[in-house]
Formats: sequence, structure tokens, C-alpha cells
Amino acid sequence: MSLQATMGDYQTKKTLETFGFLPPMSQQEIYDQIAYIIAQGWTPAIEHVHPSGTMDDYWTMWKLPFFGEQELGNVAAELEACHRSYPDHHVRLTGYDSYTQSQGSCFVVFQGRG
Repeated sequence: MSLQATMGDYQTKKTLETFGFLPPMSQQEIYDQIAYIIAQGWTPAIEHVHPSGTMDDYWTMWKLPFFGEQELGNVAAELEACHRSYPDHHVRLTGYDSYTQSQGSCFVVFQGRG
């Protein structure tokens, strides 16, 4: 019996960002991640891309990053607006850490059809 057959091809499987190997997040889990990004003082930013461009280096940014945003509801509303405008695209949320000049968090909120 092959060990590969029982485990699957995890080494070459394309995944979407930080939580790509986990089951889809619930609405509350997404809100918890948004709250965490805000609590860390990171800048939320929303990006989207058609599934055919998922592995491209750059995704298209939705509006500008939300500098100084403290309201979870505002970020959630913008995620929904992006998803409504681009229903076939993947939509992800990134938390930019201005201290380390890097991404503190990044995950796909909505997976596109395609």
C-alpha cells in the first residue's frame, strides 16, 4: 500500500494563502480574524484576482488600504462589496504591519468560481 495514496498530494497541491489547508472559515471566524488584524494595529487591505491568476505575484487592490481603520464592520462591508463587484474572483484580506514592513496576516475570504 502506498503512503501517498492515503495522504494525498499535499506537496504539489495549490492552496490559497494562510488557511488554505483548513476547511472554509465560518462568518464568525472571519470576523475574529478581522478583529485580530485591527487589534494588532495592522492596516487591513482587500485584494482580488480571477482564479486563473491566483498564482500571480500581484493581485488587484480593492480601493486603498484602510489606514487606521478600527471598525470591524467597515472592513467586513468592503469585503462584501468587493465580492459583489467581482463574484468570480478570489477575494483576500491582508493585514499590513507597518513596523515590520510586511504582511502580518493574509487569507482568502471568498473563493471565486472558475
